[in-house]
Amino acid sequence: MGEYKPPFHMTDKIMNLVADVSEQIGRIKVLSHGNVNPHLRKENRIRTIHSSLAIEHNSLSLEQVTAVINGKHILGNPNEIREVKNAYDTYEMMLVLNPYSVKDLLKAHKMMMKDLIPENGKFRSGGVGVFDGDVVVHMAPPASLVPGEIQDLFAWYKKSEIHPLVRSAIFHYEFEFIHPFADGNGRMGRMWHSLLLGRWNEIFYWLPVEELIRSRQQEYYNALNKSDRESDSSTFVEFMLEIFLGTLRETTVVGDATDPAGKSGNPYVQKLLDVLGDEVLSATEIMERLGLSHRPTFRKNYLVPALEQGIIEMTIPEKPKSRNQRYRKK
Repeated sequence: MGEYKPPFHMTDKIMNLVADVSEQIGRIKVLSHGNVNPHLRKENRIRTIHSSLAIEHNSLSLEQVTAVINGKHILGNPNEIREVKNAYDTYEMMLVLNPYSVKDLLKAHKMMMKDLIPENGKFRSGGVGVFDGDVVVHMAPPASLVPGEIQDLFAWYKKSEIHPLVRSAIFHYEFEFIHPFADGNGRMGRMWHSLLLGRWNEIFYWLPVEELIRSRQQEYYNALNKSDRESDSSTFVEFMLEIFLGTLRETTVVGDATDPAGKSGNPYVQKLLDVLGDEVLSATEIMERLGLSHRPTFRKNYLVPALEQGIIEMTIPEKPKSRNQRYRKK
């Protein structure tokens, strides 16, 4: 049996995209000083989970997904609520999962599909096909071959010297081709792609890539299908690099030391910071300096975003509504 080698050929487009993506990563690292704002991390994580599940036909809105993750009760399909809770718990494990471990892949699948399918945390025991309506667009390898093919794929990834941006996209394609699980292959493949890249550069742990995939969902499936037909993952690799480039270009950096609101961040927050200076002021005093009289507008546009971004803090955080509450820069 020869060494496992996924069918792929390097194109000029792929090389150019790798250069463009690397340039964007450099931009974000410089502006953020290597630190991703904690608020942005959680916000992006929620957007990632909402989009990844929406691709799999989960109907909950972003607001509902946010509420579920924040521990609030919502009216909705119990299975869809379970999907959100499972996905959040699984993504929270990302930093401790070993992306090169098949055992950790099964552990993550067990969490992702808990109480949703009987074969959670196990490779599928039967045949599976990918359908477009009533038409079979891909027949996955027989179940008996799955454990060996997944082991070979992980071994290849660990040994390969192809650039991680390209290698991880090839892995994603091959993972979907093998279709190792009875259900959850799409969400696991996308998550593992981010996990592999996160090991290379931390920003990928927090990048909401699935959001852009969802907006180009048909193209995502078309790229998978075209790579299937051509027995070459290059088309899919090109598509995923375009997705990464688009997501990185849309990523604004909040928390730059020279510009706390971010260069393309919230202008209201910047105005609040300008009037606050180094003083400790009440909401009423800040509103007076801003020339505002409508408290709900002040809270929605100025105060809450600044607090959520961690740019300002309360003097009495344990009593948010205290009449003696004051605010200062962190």
